[in-house]
Amino acid sequence: MATRIFYIDDSGAESTGYVVYGWADIDIAQWSAALRQLLNFRKKLYAETGIPADYELHSTQFIPGRGTPSTRPAWNRQKRRRQQVAQDNLAAIAALPGTRVGAVWRHTTEKGRAYYDQRSAVYAAMLADIDQALERDGDHGIIVMDGDGSDPSYQREHRKLKLATRRIVEDPWFMGSHHSQPVQAADLLAYTAYQTVQRHPGKDFMWDWWSQQLPEAGAPRRI
Repeated sequence: MATRIFYIDDSGAESTGYVVYGWADIDIAQWSAALRQLLNFRKKLYAETGIPADYELHSTQFIPGRGTPSTRPAWNRQKRRRQQVAQDNLAAIAALPGTRVGAVWRHTTEKGRAYYDQRSAVYAAMLADIDQALERDGDHGIIVMDGDGSDPSYQREHRKLKLATRRIVEDPWFMGSHHSQPVQAADLLAYTAYQTVQRHPGKDFMWDWWSQQLPEAGAPRRI
């Protein structure tokens, strides 16, 4: 029986050379409570900001100020308000019952196909770490990835795991972030980790979000 579910998303860019994966690891026995808490956060957010619960909080669009998330035009004109929403969201993720969060990263100078090979290598290393941790804890896990499954590299890395001993069940399950609050949480975790390690001068307001809002997570780990 699978006992943990890992919601995972990637961040980074070939132009910067960073590859980042962030995740929320939820104990399946506490999954309903964790989802309820995320939904309560969105309900409160709607009451305070006018952002509907079904509006996708996609970090690369929402935090920089793109789109019109709120039903209140005046709120949308105040771009800095989004930063507080994102920090409140991270704090809500940190408080989810039965949930641990984390991130891994690598920097490379490779370009083109070689960059994407590095991305696959980082995913494979993260996958091996998760599998070993599950074995150590006597657990099994399911991985849910943001996306539509069109990238075969993720499935390929799962199938490289040794079947006799692996604790990660099946290939990754894919789900678009607009359909899932936990996947949106993984998106925010990955993007926050990316800004933490990249430290782009234009995103300096995010440099300390990980350490401030996720103090028990440990820093994003170079892999």
